[in-house]
Amino acid sequence: MARADIATEGAGPAGFASVAGAGPRGMVTLRGDLTSPVLARAVAAVTGTGVPARRRIEVAGDRAVAWMSPDELLVLVPRAEAGAAVAALEQALAGEHHLAADVSDARAAFTIRGPGAQGVLMKLCPVDFATLAEGEIRRSRAGQVAAAVWRSGADEFTLVSFRSVAGYVIALLEFSARPGAEPFPA
Repeated sequence: MARADIATEGAGPAGFASVAGAGPRGMVTLRGDLTSPVLARAVAAVTGTGVPARRRIEVAGDRAVAWMSPDELLVLVPRAEAGAAVAALEQALAGEHHLAADVSDARAAFTIRGPGAQGVLMKLCPVDFATLAEGEIRRSRAGQVAAAVWRSGADEFTLVSFRSVAGYVIALLEFSARPGAEPFPA
């Protein structure tokens, strides 16, 4: 069984980039018609953002919404507010075809920071990180597991995976960031 605290443990050993569990986050999967004005109002009420464009994440303080597929968003809120976010979405979308599900306990988030953060992820994910703009998101894989990753700052990335593989993901990130494992210069 996966450890429930794996994403809250903080930084691992020092390397050419820092790797840490991002702590508990409220995460809600929202599926529906992303062009619906009703859905757009519901998302704005919960997050303070609009529905993001394809492969984008919109952030407003401690809340965000990420495009995951043509009919799916990942809504990020403070962990204690995930249940209320689902209830608010359900109420606002009554009568609309949709699904809102609290997936907070099924997901884990990690932060990779520092000038070498991109190098850590380049070794693990088949993504062109040199062209990944801030606020852009990719669904891909990290090693052999499904992941979503976005540039959350100039030298910072956030990666989300299933919690059941969080131990593998943090070990993979720490191994990739260890001193002496820097990628060759481009």
